[in-house]
Amino acid sequence: MKFEDLLLDIGGFGRFQILILLLLCFPRINLPMHFLLHNFLAATPSHHCAIPHQEAFVNFTTEELLLISIPREPDGTFRSCEMFSQPQFYLLLNSSLQPENDSIIEHCKHGWVYDHSQFASTIATQWDLVCEQRGMNQATATFFFIGVTVGAVIFGHLSDRYGRKALLLLSLLGSLAFGMLSAASVSYAMLAATRTLTGAALSGVSLIVLPLGMEWVDVEHRTLTGILTSIFWSIGNILLAMAAYLVRDWRWLLVAVTGPCLLSIVCLWWVPESARWLIANGNVKQARRHLLRCARVNGRKDFTISTEALKRMTTEKSGHSYSYLSLFRTPVLRKISLCSGAVWFGVAFSYYGMSMNLTGFGLNMYLSQFVFGIIEIPAKLIMYVLVNRVGRRQSQAWTLILTGLCIGANIIIPKSFTSLRSVVAIMGKGFSEAAFTTVFLYTSELYPTVLRQSGMGYTSFVARLGGALAPLLLLVKQPLQDAALEGTALQGQPK
Repeated sequence: MKFEDLLLDIGGFGRFQILILLLLCFPRINLPMHFLLHNFLAATPSHHCAIPHQEAFVNFTTEELLLISIPREPDGTFRSCEMFSQPQFYLLLNSSLQPENDSIIEHCKHGWVYDHSQFASTIATQWDLVCEQRGMNQATATFFFIGVTVGAVIFGHLSDRYGRKALLLLSLLGSLAFGMLSAASVSYAMLAATRTLTGAALSGVSLIVLPLGMEWVDVEHRTLTGILTSIFWSIGNILLAMAAYLVRDWRWLLVAVTGPCLLSIVCLWWVPESARWLIANGNVKQARRHLLRCARVNGRKDFTISTEALKRMTTEKSGHSYSYLSLFRTPVLRKISLCSGAVWFGVAFSYYGMSMNLTGFGLNMYLSQFVFGIIEIPAKLIMYVLVNRVGRRQSQAWTLILTGLCIGANIIIPKSFTSLRSVVAIMGKGFSEAAFTTVFLYTSELYPTVLRQSGMGYTSFVARLGGALAPLLLLVKQPLQDAALEGTALQGQPK
């Protein structure tokens, strides 16, 4: 008897499975609240150089003080990172004039003044991670995803060796502890370290939740399980927008998104270990207890099975131990691993590249986060129909192609067409999430049970490399914008 036949006997998608999936949805909701937290945690509000107090400035208004102290961009806005070495009082008579000598312009020497109308505080305002230090601001997201990358390797292997539930509990405990330590950070170095460790811990949640639920579900309902579980990621996206809108201080926002880990830990008490994993690793007595409990909850009270029958289902290991090298030992596994890794990198790079550019598509950042979360839900429901009708492979390919077309279109569309850019961006986000949903489902079905978590760990490792690189794109974006502004200014000068 195969394990799939055993699941049909005890009820492959009954009340027991539904209860497990609901309990596992709580940690799933918490994931995007941390994975996309950088958008609000490290948001950079409008700022300009702090102007030292002088007696001559007593009767000046704020606008006049800025006019004589801060140089302006060609579009008329005040520069964020430069100031005049001496007040330029003549600008009060004619503000359209601009200094011809750039030697009187210098970098900020006295700190910065921030606009707190939208954010009470962020890590950018906490440690002045702007101008020359803005790379450190974006690097916090990269540090987080480096942690996720390392965690994918660790948890992927260990959960195949020591079990899904034990490693999921360890992951949640680590996420709770390091998340709270992040909120209490007294220096940028402490924040970078604790966010990296938080990412490593959360990687276990990301890797284990979906396979743990799916290993209790029969083949017929596996696609539905993957889609429904992934919907709670989108719910987490929506809740992040609401939490960030209500909590404008970065420390309390970290507490708000980390606290639910405690609820997930409590819910895990009622989640059993994967019976499929227990049988594959020879622990048939515990597997039998869980299977009998499943049958009882599903109303199959006449079900019975002996430990001897389960022992015959145990995977024959013959002293063989599995590692990440096992993913490349046979031609078939080698092909699956190499192709899956390339797909995961592309999916993650495009998804996080769009998700971390909330202000780039013409919408308010809170509204962008909310809409980006909403659009993912119909995208997932549509994928449920498509993966069953046209297959995983075709669905994966076309969602990636359409994502790329939307990103390419937004590069071409002028920024003045804000409504059109917003619509195309929302469509691209929907396709990107559809691609992510499919790749999780597709990959988990390609690997055998004894290598499933190692396979998911490896592909997640490659994906997180894409996620770690995505925030760094914003560092390239600013120099390009500055070059465009300089080009505009030069066009208006005589040749």
